[in-house]
Amino acid sequence: MSNPTEQTMMFKVDTELSDAAVIIGTVYEALKEKGYNPINQLVGYLISGDPTYITSYKNARMLVRKLERDELLEEFVRAYLKDR
Repeated sequence: MSNPTEQTMMFKVDTELSDAAVIIGTVYEALKEKGYNPINQLVGYLISGDPTYITSYKNARMLVRKLERDELLEEFVRAYLKDR
């Protein structure tokens, strides 16, 4: 039998963006293009749940409502902690 400490372990990094990451990026760009402060608008939406904080431009409001707010928060935390 071989010693387990001599075996090479495989590590796989998921390089694909999550649905939440793609939606956040799309919503961010739509808010920015319309002249809003994307951070303020997203925080307003996350705190209140009121979709009117998100523009309907480029279907951003419809997209952001596809996800639960906790899914969006998870993605923000994941992105923040990614390189720490």
